[in-house]
Amino acid sequence: MILVYITNPTKEEAKKIAKHLIEKKLIACANIFPISSLYNWDGKLADESEFVLLGKTKEENYERIVSEVEKIHSYDIPCILKLPMEANENYKNWLEKELL
Repeated sequence: MILVYITNPTKEEAKKIAKHLIEKKLIACANIFPISSLYNWDGKLADESEFVLLGKTKEENYERIVSEVEKIHSYDIPCILKLPMEANENYKNWLEKELL
């Protein structure tokens, strides 16, 4: 099992991407929360408010998730990270039933 961490410029975009991935059964569920991000972009320090989408899924779906997100994300270079996770047995069973 993995968590997929995706930053988004707005809550609306994070929800749009989450719904898209859930409808395609690539993630079972998503959590969205606000963050403050600092990073270099075009030679300048950016200090931005963003929204993180954390999608819960299985390892096999990662490449398809990257492909789907890159098609619809507004960023030129979206942040899409894969994080390993472990889940309690009942939650893991539910998660697997919701995925392809």
